[in-house]
Amino acid sequence: MSWMLVAAVLLATAGLLVLGVLGIRLWADVRALARGVDAASRALADAAEELAAAVPSR
Repeated sequence: MSWMLVAAVLLATAGLLVLGVLGIRLWADVRALARGVDAASRALADAAEELAAAVPSR
């Protein structure tokens, strides 16, 4: 009966380790996506400023 308890604890530990690794990978991907969104928003803001400067004022 104790081998079932050991197996259950090992499976639970392995499951938590897998979830931890997946969580770390997700965190890294979210950070990369946030950097990409930040770069794109800055590029759009710069383009909008250039467009506003190029349009003659009335």
